Amino acid sequence: MEMTPKEIVKYLDEYVVGQKDAKKTIAIALRNRYRRMQLPKEWQDDILPKNILMIGPTGVGKTEIARRMAKMMKVPFVKVEASKYTEVGFVGRDVESMIRDLVNNSMNLVRAELEEASKEKIEENVIDEITRKLLPPLPKNAPEEKQQEYKIAFERMKEKVKSGAMDNAKIEIEIDEDMDMGDDLPPEMVKAQESIVKIIGIFNKSSKKKEVTVKEAKELLRKQAAEKVINKDELKKEALKRAENGIIFIDEIDKIAATGNTRQDPSKEGVQRDLLPIVEGSTVNTKYGYVNTDHILFIAAGAFHVSKPSDLIPELQGRFPLRVELQSLDEEALYQILTRPKHSLIKQYQKLLEVEGVELVFDEEALREIAKYAYLANEKTEDIGARRLHTVVEKVLEDINFNADEYKGQTFKITKDYVQERLEDIVENEEIAKYIL
Repeated sequence: MEMTPKEIVKYLDEYVVGQKDAKKTIAIALRNRYRRMQLPKEWQDDILPKNILMIGPTGVGKTEIARRMAKMMKVPFVKVEASKYTEVGFVGRDVESMIRDLVNNSMNLVRAELEEASKEKIEENVIDEITRKLLPPLPKNAPEEKQQEYKIAFERMKEKVKSGAMDNAKIEIEIDEDMDMGDDLPPEMVKAQESIVKIIGIFNKSSKKKEVTVKEAKELLRKQAAEKVINKDELKKEALKRAENGIIFIDEIDKIAATGNTRQDPSKEGVQRDLLPIVEGSTVNTKYGYVNTDHILFIAAGAFHVSKPSDLIPELQGRFPLRVELQSLDEEALYQILTRPKHSLIKQYQKLLEVEGVELVFDEEALREIAKYAYLANEKTEDIGARRLHTVVEKVLEDINFNADEYKGQTFKITKDYVQERLEDIVENEEIAKYIL
């Protein structure tokens, strides 16, 4: 990832509206990761990632920024909610499960890349397997002449399978069925589970025969062919390496901050203390191997309406040196979110109604009005950011969505007056707005 901070910000601008300060801080953090990788090994080990604490209301783009960063860097990404973890001894997930989730995501990411790189070889294996099923087997001691005839017939059949001419033919294939050993379980429990399964005589893999069409067989056999082609050791090694440089987004961190002098929930501080070694840097055992968390980038986020970042325990605060405040979305930002992204909310509804043969058209003034009402609803009730647009647009389009069959082949125009007619009374009445929008 050789993008400069300016290029990173430009990339994020395509997906997240506004939040310039947050994007700038993140761009610098990402560039520093790249710089670190260019240094000698002794320096690399000592330069730790600068974890980020995002402070801001819900629905302003915190998660989206983190997710886009991971996609851009081709590293595994996991989003967790701090409030879902509880101190050991209380009911809940243990904090190490976030690292196991990250490794699982990393395995999927690397496997997909290796499959793409070996795509031709995998396809060749699948076609060969299907062709062998379609042709009667050649006797082992067949004369040379018969062997030559079989080779010619095999190549001809192979071409037919490739072209799709045999897609409707039926064949019987064997499908491997993997037993799920529970990705979320600690590795010790996974091993114990596997041992019990073996003791009672059920093995991890069983296969069953199934009659399917050639078209279906192409899909079903692809996974098995990929398993044969992909180097398992290479997959595991690369996945663990990526996981050690992955991104973990810890949402709702403000929910585990104990406010004031009261300690209403003793598990809150316990969760913080459990998180500490993971964020500080430790080694976690997963079913694929050990993962060192020293260079994982942790991004924590919270609204901090009730609590403050200073309510977190000092050791945890110190592990998030980069603080970024994200701004609430104003009317203009909501309008931009409504219209600018490639698959914006408005374009999504237009595509959905195209299925019914209805062309949905929005006046510029109507879009401005929707943004205005979404902003007002956020002001008068709870501020849920861009998520408010979903409820507002859904209310505006309720009738056309319900009666779409009556407008087949027509153009339905959404005007400013149409928007006002559906939203004005609701937004004006705070009590109704709380329940409807």
